[in-house]
Amino acid sequence: MEIFGIPLQAMLSQLLLGLVNGSFYAMLSLGLAVIFGLLNVINFSHGALYMLGAFLAWMGLAYFDINYWVMLIAAPIIVAIFGILIERLLLRWLYKVDHIYGLLLTFGVTLIIEGVFRSIYGVSGQPYSVPEALSGATDLGFMILPNYRAWVVLASVTICMATWFVIEKTKLGAYLRAGTENPKLVEAFGINVPLMVTLTFGFGVALAAFAGVLSAPVIQISPLMGSNLIIVVFAVVVIGGMGSILGSIITGLLLGVVEGLTRVFYPELSSTVVFIIMIIVLLVRPAGLFGKVK
Repeated sequence: MEIFGIPLQAMLSQLLLGLVNGSFYAMLSLGLAVIFGLLNVINFSHGALYMLGAFLAWMGLAYFDINYWVMLIAAPIIVAIFGILIERLLLRWLYKVDHIYGLLLTFGVTLIIEGVFRSIYGVSGQPYSVPEALSGATDLGFMILPNYRAWVVLASVTICMATWFVIEKTKLGAYLRAGTENPKLVEAFGINVPLMVTLTFGFGVALAAFAGVLSAPVIQISPLMGSNLIIVVFAVVVIGGMGSILGSIITGLLLGVVEGLTRVFYPELSSTVVFIIMIIVLLVRPAGLFGKVK
């Protein structure tokens, strides 16, 4: 069976690949949206911390024989602690100045992290095997579905929606939003706002690390893997609306699918289609698809 002259199986394969990429876009853009929406910080080091999560998974297996499932939990925790140190030692001094200073600082952190790993491991990729429990594929009749790619989509969507629910529908999320808008009022209720801000930043970068571990068996792990992805993720955040949690999730998934389908119908455009959509959205709706129009 063909659609517009394209075999259905080829189209579904690219659709699945786009959905997997969209899962990474959604999780990374979600972390950026959480940090910007609640802390007003443009975290350019997000891609480097995504790379760090993947490398921690690889190092855990290569040096200490720690399996994928343990590192799926341990790597985000380690990166969260590292992020907390960045927030406490560096970012906390920049909250009252222009956003550009936070962006420049986190860009510098990115260069340091990437430089360290590049000097140790070079720029060639490190392989990471799919965990045995998720190896193989399932025959759906109309296509072969790799089990690990299905797991990536399921895990990403679950984490993203759970994060959205906590921030938008729970008392904790209400405290987080209120702490950003009126910290003195929230402190009057006995809540430690600086600690809440620190933990929020740690959680945001932990999402990046979680995405990094998920990506490890899918792509070659290299020091530049984050920088190759973060520009696209920033475009996703802009399209969805800066600081919009739900917008980042939906836009990330949809743009991954659009990118995958573009590879089928017009491959030459696949690497730029996200940026073309970003330009159109900024012209029509500068606040983004889900952003609040002021």
